[in-house]
Amino acid sequence: MIKACAYSLLLLLFLGIPAVLFAQQQVDAEKEREEKAAIEALLQELFAGMKAKDAKRVAPLFHAEASMQTVGLDEMGAPYLGPGNVEAFLKRIAETPEGTVLDEQLTDVMIRMDGPLAHAWTPYRFYVSGNFSHCGVNSFQLIKEADRWQIVHVLDTRRTENCEEK
Repeated sequence: MIKACAYSLLLLLFLGIPAVLFAQQQVDAEKEREEKAAIEALLQELFAGMKAKDAKRVAPLFHAEASMQTVGLDEMGAPYLGPGNVEAFLKRIAETPEGTVLDEQLTDVMIRMDGPLAHAWTPYRFYVSGNFSHCGVNSFQLIKEADRWQIVHVLDTRRTENCEEK
């Protein structure tokens, strides 16, 4: 009788543990989907604010210590890292001339996360007043503080070749 109870208890434990682990994995996967959706919404808000020429709408999306840079090719085809900063970016948005529309369209969004750190890789096509300007990739580093995601660093590329429509 005791042996049968012990076997039954062990069987319940072995059957129950995978069920608990599976349930936890489902909760974790749902949480990750929610976090990725929040990051994607932040990125869409960034480009909507830029298109609306609303620097005050865009500014809170960046962490106070945020930075920006561009990777490009010089005249000889050698890669370089160009400087940039958030303040200058916000100023360009605010000072966009009347009638000019800056429209950055993401063609894909790939997000990886580890706790409060996230990386978003976003290929894009950029239009000025409806005319194609360039394409490239944005690499966003984000941090989650006080229950909200913020951009910590942006590194991008810009090119006019190999910009197939997607």
